[in-house]
Amino acid sequence: MSNERTIKIFDTTLRDGEQSPGASMNLPEKMEIAQALVDLGVDIIEAGFPIASPGDFEAVHEIASNIRGATICGLARCNERDIDRAWEALKTAKSPRIHVFLATSAIHREFKLKMTPDEIAARAIEGVSRAASYCDDVEFSPEDAARTEPDFLCRVVEEAIKAGATTVNIPDTVGYATPTHMGRVISDLVNRVPNIGDAVIAVHCHNDLGLAVANSLAAVEAGAGQIECTINGIGERAGNCALEEIVMAMRTRHDYYKVDTRINTERLVPTSRLVSSVTGMQVQRNKAIVGRNAFAHESGIHQDGMLKEPTTYEIMRPEDVGFAKTDLVLGKHSGRAALADRAKGLGYHLSGEQLQVVFEKFKELADKKKDIYDGDISALCEQQIRGSDLTKEWSLVSLEVSSGTKRQPNVKMTLKHAGEEHSAEVAEGDGPIDAAFWAVERITGVKLNCKDFQVRSATLGRDAQGTVTVDIEHEGSIFRGRGVSTDTVESTVLAILDAVNRICWKAAKPAAAT
Repeated sequence: MSNERTIKIFDTTLRDGEQSPGASMNLPEKMEIAQALVDLGVDIIEAGFPIASPGDFEAVHEIASNIRGATICGLARCNERDIDRAWEALKTAKSPRIHVFLATSAIHREFKLKMTPDEIAARAIEGVSRAASYCDDVEFSPEDAARTEPDFLCRVVEEAIKAGATTVNIPDTVGYATPTHMGRVISDLVNRVPNIGDAVIAVHCHNDLGLAVANSLAAVEAGAGQIECTINGIGERAGNCALEEIVMAMRTRHDYYKVDTRINTERLVPTSRLVSSVTGMQVQRNKAIVGRNAFAHESGIHQDGMLKEPTTYEIMRPEDVGFAKTDLVLGKHSGRAALADRAKGLGYHLSGEQLQVVFEKFKELADKKKDIYDGDISALCEQQIRGSDLTKEWSLVSLEVSSGTKRQPNVKMTLKHAGEEHSAEVAEGDGPIDAAFWAVERITGVKLNCKDFQVRSATLGRDAQGTVTVDIEHEGSIFRGRGVSTDTVESTVLAILDAVNRICWKAAKPAAAT
């Protein structure tokens, strides 16, 4: 169609998504997710906030240097240090973008920035101009735009475009807007800003009222050409607009919105699962598009209709978003090539060394389990990716556990550190899991305050691998650890050690920039 528009998808999983409490990622995890986002077909990847810390700078620089197939973006406040640092991280990208932001709402001007409207406008012009001196692709965000006075918002947007902004992003920073409200904000810009045609209008909606996707769709109707979103809707507070939901809404209701995206929707479920496993933030079963129940039909009436004609109760096919009809894939006689092919099909990009480690673990698992499922392969791949950037301060050598009704649990544990083995026997705690925590504390000397403990199965069946996720508080920070094993106590110990190694890794890293 001649009037059909292509909506750009700007993914900020690695920046705003990582700001979810406990969702921090190491460099290999960020690289893996960045490549998965390219495979998914996103247009822009916001890789981080380079000035925030040395780790953020390194991640943006590595993604910019090595990831091809999408524009790589770095965030910066409207000041020289931020913008210079962002460009330093981005300059090796084939297609770089600097994203500068400055709050514009009255409440932010008065209480946070203590600046007048004229000062805000001048600062925005300076920031955009400096970014434009480095690269041609510059995005400007008036933070808290949804609560900014319409006249002032139009003025700032117009000035930013004059200064060189090629994208103007309208954030609903606190999730305050409603669909009618957001549609009106975008319409105002389209109708009142004389040079609006020189830039793409974007929206960045938060989900505090559960309206992020609805508000983003309203913005598209009003003329927005870019949606900022995250995989699984993760992000600060209640999160962001969910990429999988906004994309499938526009695709499924193409008859209404008459827009398209570049997204390869068959990669939605694998990418969702990757981000979920890396961050430890599980997707609820009834989550739209990617939840386990998204295409499940239990009602007899629904089942009868589905058997007669699937479209009676399904507006999308499960395979359109990446759900496989069956996930039984490998057995103990499967070879390295078959494993590599399946891992690639599931969305993992393993180096030769990583593949070899996964293959060895796969063979060990195949001796324990008759059938190996996609979930098992994913768990092995994610475990290797997750740990590959950590100094292996502590690793498990052996574990013996005994417990019973009205019986004190007993744990014998041996860990390796710097080539030396250290052992402890603990007969205390409320059950074997608690005893395992005490044993790790005693051996490592690291104080462990467990704030969250989750167990789930990687696949079906009573011989399924158990995936344990723990949130450990240490010196005011939360460290998330993850372990996988067919033995739940062993997977718990592996998760605890993953968190301990992250604590040690952080202690060895340079201090954050100020």
